[in-house]
Amino acid sequence: MLHLKLATDPRWVNIVEKNLEEILTDHACCEQKAATNAITIITLNSEYPDLVTDLLLLAQEELVHFQMVHDIIKERGYTLGRERKDSYVNELYKFMNKGGNRLQSMVDRLLFSAMIEARSCERFKLLSEEIKDPELSKFYRDLMISEAGHYTTFIGFARKFGQDVDVDKRWQDLVEFEAEVIKNYGKDETIHG
Repeated sequence: MLHLKLATDPRWVNIVEKNLEEILTDHACCEQKAATNAITIITLNSEYPDLVTDLLLLAQEELVHFQMVHDIIKERGYTLGRERKDSYVNELYKFMNKGGNRLQSMVDRLLFSAMIEARSCERFKLLSEEIKDPELSKFYRDLMISEAGHYTTFIGFARKFGQDVDVDKRWQDLVEFEAEVIKNYGKDETIHG
């Protein structure tokens, strides 16, 4: 379903397990950024009521996820660290069309968002299957399902509003681009690291 070209090496989970506080802080930051991204798309495209409605729900869900991660951090006696730079997302952002018209920019932003959700979903699936911590295994299984829904939402809107864009070609180009980017990751205890 996700059509990612390169799977995460399962050994990444071993890195994550050595510093759960770090992965949870990074995850919390990712949820905040995901909510902000959805709100930004709404702000830039507020004339589309169905997009606003669905992305408002998505943003609220991302904030609930942030609260869930924060609760786990507190329960474990960890401290929510400062926001981290997400180099993967910054590199992926380079793919986005900086020229073109407003509609093309919206479609690119939706595809960019779908890719981040797809990779997060893939990482959450791996965590749910491989992490030795039963609470986190279940937690990431539940979030994996949610991320898959977010991926579908973003892809669906890209197709709906991308009448003047070859959305499938643009998606395939992004999949290829992401495969090259992700080769440099999987070595840190971060969601995309």
